[in-house]
Amino acid sequence: MSEGPPRRLRRWGWPLLIGALAAAGILLAVADIAAGGRSPNPMTQAFTGSVVVRSGLPATPASQTVAFDRSQIGDRFTFDSPIGGLGPLNPYQAVRAFLSSGAGLVLLALAGLVVFPTRARNAVDRLEGSHGAEIALGAGLVMILLTLAAITLLRFTLVFLAIVPIVLFTALIAALFGVACISLAIGRLLRRRLGLASVHPLIAALAGALVVFDLAVIPYAGVFAFAALAMAGLGLAVVTRFGSAGGWSFGDLSW
Repeated sequence: MSEGPPRRLRRWGWPLLIGALAAAGILLAVADIAAGGRSPNPMTQAFTGSVVVRSGLPATPASQTVAFDRSQIGDRFTFDSPIGGLGPLNPYQAVRAFLSSGAGLVLLALAGLVVFPTRARNAVDRLEGSHGAEIALGAGLVMILLTLAAITLLRFTLVFLAIVPIVLFTALIAALFGVACISLAIGRLLRRRLGLASVHPLIAALAGALVVFDLAVIPYAGVFAFAALAMAGLGLAVVTRFGSAGGWSFGDLSW
């Protein structure tokens, strides 16, 4: 018997989804680069780099030729935007940003899941529980405030000033671990919502990490979306004690 369309769609569902997310990321990166050329946009510099301008056009303080691009290939793929208020469109740099920043984000997420599979599973279970996302986001906000307060106090000392990089590095590692778990949770959510076939967890995490990248390169709003995800990732790492089976509880203070 031949397989029906639903079964074939389920088989090709994950490749189609990952391809669509990758294409959406490139298109959003194109828009992000164009928007960043006319007004300040922190995510443009963080994820897509400096804006490439067309040859022969006067350079502005907000837009400059990318360093180390001696071949000037990017200028050949720069087009004027048909929408007023946006800078030049550059698909070449958008693809390069996707293959660098996007791939880097995906590899970091997958590396966190490969190194700590059991802890990541515990953290995802906690995140998918009742009010898990709200708790993680709230805990992340509290941890950011405490981290800023600690850094401010440590700056006024000479003995403990060297601890500041350690505090920032620990917060960064915790946020990366949390974002990796959130990527896996997003992939699992997509599988349930779209009715996709069961797949290896790393494939689901790949789709989730692409969603995170797509959210981060949304023009103007991407900085807020990525900040919320990083904050939730930091909070998730804290409330689960990096995916510990016991989790975090005030009961640990009792004796």
